Amino acid sequence: MRKDEFISDKIDWVTVGLYMAIVFAGWLNIYAVTYDQNENLSIFNVTINSGRQLLFIAGSAIIIMAILIIDMRFYETFAYIIYGAVLFLLLLVPIVGKEVGGNKAWLGIGSFGVQPSEFAKFATALAVAKYIGSVGFRMDQLRNQLVLFAMIGGSMVLILLQKDTGTALVFTVFTLVFFREGMSPLLIIMGVVAAVIFILTLLVNEYYLFTGIGIILVVAIIMGKKKPKRIMLLTAAAIAVCCVIVSVDYVVTNVLKPHQQNRVKALINPDADPLGFGWNVTQSKIAIGSGGFLGKGFLKGTQTKFDFVPEQSTDFIFCTIGEEHGWIGSLFIMSLFVALLLRILFLAERQKNRFARVYGYSVACIFFFHFAVNIGMTIGLFPVIGIPLPFFSYGGSSLWGFTILLFILLKLDIHRMQVLQRI
Repeated sequence: MRKDEFISDKIDWVTVGLYMAIVFAGWLNIYAVTYDQNENLSIFNVTINSGRQLLFIAGSAIIIMAILIIDMRFYETFAYIIYGAVLFLLLLVPIVGKEVGGNKAWLGIGSFGVQPSEFAKFATALAVAKYIGSVGFRMDQLRNQLVLFAMIGGSMVLILLQKDTGTALVFTVFTLVFFREGMSPLLIIMGVVAAVIFILTLLVNEYYLFTGIGIILVVAIIMGKKKPKRIMLLTAAAIAVCCVIVSVDYVVTNVLKPHQQNRVKALINPDADPLGFGWNVTQSKIAIGSGGFLGKGFLKGTQTKFDFVPEQSTDFIFCTIGEEHGWIGSLFIMSLFVALLLRILFLAERQKNRFARVYGYSVACIFFFHFAVNIGMTIGLFPVIGIPLPFFSYGGSSLWGFTILLFILLKLDIHRMQVLQRI
């Protein structure tokens, strides 16, 4: 084997280094969450989360070696089969799965289990990339758009059946990938506008919203009296906005479940019930704020030690950074994630075929959603939807799923010069 054929010579070591740094930092902070100075257990002790996480990290190393050894053509050739296999696992979960933390989202025997929804992310990314990368594909064709939305919709529906709304919402970011590949931005714009209207309806009395829309419409009609088509378009838009406003109360009251309603209330006004539905966000803010500029020091977080913040090792792991390492530590960890995201975008853009490029952008969008929403919900900018911080939160399925996502991209990048560019 020639020197230039060795994987170690071509793999993007910058990305690998960022991956290793984030995984190591996450492992240390998982230990900080469970550390008890009275027991003084070793970080390697498998009876606590840090020891078990180390086993998951070792499993990730095996997964990485397997991904790098397998021929790169495998991932595109068998993309649909991988996607179908994961969907089958998702179908099994509501039937034979076990419930953990209120969600029936796990398959396993005894204490060992895996969460198929974590693997649905890379499987869906492969399927979407294969379809968009097929010969003669055009994003402006309605049929192609329907097929793509059916792909992500299939994963979302099956995950929603597991009562895991947070993970299901992750798949909405594939619309950004579609936009990158030529889909009209109208859908994204409509989604953003609908989200803004939804939030405004929760914050502002409906009467003022209707009054404001009416005033804007009247002014627009007066100014555009010689342009009837524009008036008709503006009127239709105003009616659509009013329908969204009216539907918000119905959705919150009749569609969302009680715990989801409480999460929305906690986002709007966490002080309304600080000992009830606002507890998680309130305690999270206290933990992060108490760290100040430099933090209290490693293993010295009081909010962490006395379990004030629920799900400290998983959904709210970022609180440990804020409390023990302060603003400086938080900035460092966020910088690592931003650097990783930028590097993934760089890798995606330099790919020589469409399959690899689309897969790369899918990876970037999935990581961005997790990073932004997880940190956002710990500081009260997003509702608590229960999704992990990539490579950082405790859990084997999460770590392995994100590792597969990233290292398939690195494998494709290694061989980017060996494939022909598809138009």
